[in-house]
Amino acid sequence: MNYDQALEDYIKTMPSLPTSVRKVLEICDNPQTSPSDLNHVISLDPVLVGRVLKLINSAYYGLEQPVKSLTRAIIMLGINTVKNLALSTTAIVQLSEKLSSGLDLEGFWRHSLCVGVSAKLIARKRGIDPKLIEEYFTAGFLHDIGKIPLNAVLAKEYVKTISIADRERKPLFETEMNTLGLNHCSTGARIAYSWKLEGAVGDTIMYHHECGEYAGDHRDILYSVVVANRFASVADIGFSGDRHRNPLPSFIWEALNISSDIFDEIKDSVYNEIEKAEIFLKIISGEK
Repeated sequence: MNYDQALEDYIKTMPSLPTSVRKVLEICDNPQTSPSDLNHVISLDPVLVGRVLKLINSAYYGLEQPVKSLTRAIIMLGINTVKNLALSTTAIVQLSEKLSSGLDLEGFWRHSLCVGVSAKLIARKRGIDPKLIEEYFTAGFLHDIGKIPLNAVLAKEYVKTISIADRERKPLFETEMNTLGLNHCSTGARIAYSWKLEGAVGDTIMYHHECGEYAGDHRDILYSVVVANRFASVADIGFSGDRHRNPLPSFIWEALNISSDIFDEIKDSVYNEIEKAEIFLKIISGEK
């Protein structure tokens, strides 16, 4: 079986990002974009309107008074937050049904959620501009999307690959290369290219296991996700098929000016955020 071609064919048949979401991403990349610009685009998509309002009024944000105005919701959330919420919700809806026997849906998304939340909390601890923090969440949340095509197209082979990685106590991405000749980083990069996910999110998907080779402009987000991914493994939150990871290189800790003590500092907050964010998953997956 030609794994590479099979995956390419599969990704070509994956639904593209809805027009409304692509437009949201496009206008949000314009520094001059205003909440009214975003309101105009989102208001044309009733489903997206519903999700934004449900999210701002959910326990995830803990507001005392309900928000009924889309424009007000956008102002309260911030343009960058709405952009990343639109992208994250679309990814879950379009990809969640693609998981089969190799990866458990709940475990996979819980791991993804943990990495996103942890990256966001690490950024907050380091004093990153609050307007930029949601980008850390989205990059962390989507970092492993390349595992979904592998799991869907090569179900039997991927179950075997996960088993080998566990038995030999090796990182999954290395075992993927040894058994399949490709890995979830390169496969995820194909999705990012197809969806035009340029910038930090796409770069994180591609380089989160080979960050030493990264020469782009988004090291801070990439390195934060790498640390958050390590935390998810150490804390054993969720499961994405990877139990054994290599130690983090020292240059990551140095670049972020943190130590592994950060794990103890964010641990309680991560659990609290995940508990609140469970409603996030239910809302965007269409559950009541």
